[in-house]
Amino acid sequence: MALNRTASGYLKYLSGHFSCVVVTGARQTGKTTLIKAFASSIQNIQYVTLDYPQLRSLAKTDPELFLQQYKPPLIIDEIQYAPELLLYIKIKIDEDRHNGMYFLIGSQMFRLMKNVSESLAGRAGLLQLYGFTRAETMGYKEKIFIPSKNLVSNTSEDITSIFDKIFRGSMPQMVVDETLTTESFFGEYVQTYLERDIRELIEIKNEHKFLQFISCVASRTGQELNLSDIAKDVGIDAKTCDSWLSLLVTSGIVFLLQPYSGNTIKRIVKRPKIYMMDTGLACYLSLWNNPRALEVSAMAGNIFETYVISEIIKTYTNAGLDVRSRFSYYRDNNGKEIDLLIEENNVLYPVEIKKSANPGKDSLKNFSVLKSLNKAIGTGCVICLSQFVLPLDENNCLIPVSVI
Repeated sequence: MALNRTASGYLKYLSGHFSCVVVTGARQTGKTTLIKAFASSIQNIQYVTLDYPQLRSLAKTDPELFLQQYKPPLIIDEIQYAPELLLYIKIKIDEDRHNGMYFLIGSQMFRLMKNVSESLAGRAGLLQLYGFTRAETMGYKEKIFIPSKNLVSNTSEDITSIFDKIFRGSMPQMVVDETLTTESFFGEYVQTYLERDIRELIEIKNEHKFLQFISCVASRTGQELNLSDIAKDVGIDAKTCDSWLSLLVTSGIVFLLQPYSGNTIKRIVKRPKIYMMDTGLACYLSLWNNPRALEVSAMAGNIFETYVISEIIKTYTNAGLDVRSRFSYYRDNNGKEIDLLIEENNVLYPVEIKKSANPGKDSLKNFSVLKSLNKAIGTGCVICLSQFVLPLDENNCLIPVSVI
């Protein structure tokens, strides 16, 4: 079963405006499939992967010869294994500059983008890819999410259906192959991630400790980041904990939602919130093996919030929009919190997320803190398990998760 990717539209846009397009993201999110599907209509395009030791060796030791042998238009997969190529790609682009010459695919975003920014500044467009969105898996038109009373539900889903999706996650193989178990897929996924990406980036003397660390992070998804607590639970120092967390973030596995930083507010907390970008991986690492047990667990609220936040993030990145400048959360020293603030055109849209079919007006109680900010406040909403978009008052409404 082949599913269309919304990001292909942004990929087409980038290829029409840049000589080089870089597609990055966590492993198994469909980067290669996306590029190959898009490039199928491009005449004489070649595909090479640096997974092969011989090709990797040639790319590293004689990048000029490599690019003489493989001419544009060219797709290079696992480009992070041979950063030496990037300078020579720049030279090729400057010699014969036209759009859509090179498509580079990589999984190690930090190292890859550091090298790209140094070698291909102004010549490369970036697309970050995550797993499938709800719209992609269910066949409706994907839109970026902005709270509005005029939104329409795309499907009708109950809590059982939602938690089945949460439990399996959004990795393409887990979505397409319904007979594949989470245990077999994510067990192999974690091992591959450890063996390939992590060992490439840093030397980890104790893999068991790192697995413990990832599991600790996963079990805290949807919560405020407390590095000292995680370090204590795993038995590592805070510096190592911070370094390892950076790996998860730059690999596209974890997203850190930053606190709102209005200059006039001194009492706002400064720690980000952790979100796993694939709920299936979060469930596996947190040792959940049954969606029904997860649904009634103490973790259910946080994993539902993670699901909603990650879905909204994916709709923005698929459209080529930077979520870092648009998304934040609010929490002050009095314990008042708003799960998500979306900022567009200097307007703040407050969003609460509740695993409930009818949260009620009480879920809006913290929205009033926004009056102290020097911002226009747009329509607020509570994303929940309601079946319909329903007004809560003149400025705020309930929105079903099926709208996203």
